[in-house]
Amino acid sequence: MAVPQRQTMRLLSQRLQCLSKPTVVRQTRSISSRYSNATKRTVTTAPSPTSHLHEQLSAGAGARNPLDVRAARIIDAEAKAHNLQRMRIAGMGLILSMGGLAMVIFNLDLDSIEQAEKQRKGGQQLDASDEGNARFQGKEVHVIGAGDGKRIVASGAGEQVELVETGTSSVPHFPRTIYLPSSTDPTRIPGVVGVAQPNADANPGNTANQEEYTLVGLGIRTVMWIQVYVVGMYVRTNDITALQAKLVRNVNPTASALIPSEKEDLKKKLLDPEESRAIWAELLAVPGIKTAFRISPTRSTNFSHLRDGFVSGINNRTSEARSLTQGGTTEYDSEEFGRSVQDLKAIFKGSNAPKGSVLVLSRDERGTLDVLYQPKPEQGDQAMERLGSLPDERVSRLLWFGYLAGAKVSSQGARDGIVNGCMEFVERPVGSVETMVH
Repeated sequence: MAVPQRQTMRLLSQRLQCLSKPTVVRQTRSISSRYSNATKRTVTTAPSPTSHLHEQLSAGAGARNPLDVRAARIIDAEAKAHNLQRMRIAGMGLILSMGGLAMVIFNLDLDSIEQAEKQRKGGQQLDASDEGNARFQGKEVHVIGAGDGKRIVASGAGEQVELVETGTSSVPHFPRTIYLPSSTDPTRIPGVVGVAQPNADANPGNTANQEEYTLVGLGIRTVMWIQVYVVGMYVRTNDITALQAKLVRNVNPTASALIPSEKEDLKKKLLDPEESRAIWAELLAVPGIKTAFRISPTRSTNFSHLRDGFVSGINNRTSEARSLTQGGTTEYDSEEFGRSVQDLKAIFKGSNAPKGSVLVLSRDERGTLDVLYQPKPEQGDQAMERLGSLPDERVSRLLWFGYLAGAKVSSQGARDGIVNGCMEFVERPVGSVETMVH
């Protein structure tokens, strides 16, 4: 009997709502005039049908009949919407948590953790970064002096290398001078992958097939807050005088060195997006000076990631060049340049670049790009391999612009370090820096 009674009550509830008459509420309002007293004269008016309907709907919305089908549907839809919103918030929280976990894992230095664990088990309380700073490419590191006159050298096997601090414990030092194969080596076949002779103990210094390069400045490339690699710019020691002269004469054509105010003017130009492009375009004009970038990853990576960064820098510089022509054609719109960029991509293929390995991008006086790589520089007997060569000077020029010129460079720290190194060059008379290095 319970089911028929419930259906009867549901039918009666709808009919009772239709038959119930609303109570007529009479309102009074005062009408005042100059002939009557407003407090003594009132007019009774009935509520309008619109206001009565609004009150009835408001009362029905506030107290829905739980047996009403429409009310049940509304309640069900509201519950679904609430649950759906909670699911969306929970999903966003899950995605953020997974992204944060992935970021933490990516930033972990497994080598340092493993080394710290070994030290903990052995009962030694040592700083892993200090131990890493104690050696450079298999040689012991010594600090001579203190303050501004401090020198850092790595000694071993009858050889001594002067070092510069990088600012990160992952790759703590860079050499002040390096030796790279000469592009005039008669045994070299352009475009063919080969092995370049290293600066071995038995053949140190600037030999027939090796040329000395001096560090200009360095910095750390970061993506967001993650350190990717340390990069330093080198110039062939024999070309320092030419670099000095061009930098000085850009500000003062008759000077041999710059005074402090002129140095500030040059520094502003080298940091300006437009003027820096013009200055470095002149410095990298061919035939000209030889330069190189030395890159050492602060964490294990691969050539694909490095290649993508290089190509992205080239694309940014070509976009800037097109914007300067206001939509006109540039020297980078040809099919030949497109093929050269593809050849650059082909050089970096299918290999890992472990933490501390060395990648060198060198640019000769004709703008030819050479790519050299040494996976384990701590092993002095391991040669630096030449991965490939690219004769199109536009590719190397845009790669260099990616660190030196334009609005947004690949590493602002490296750009600042290189500019500061140039300031040290121009404050000395032209030709004196090259003599000091030798």
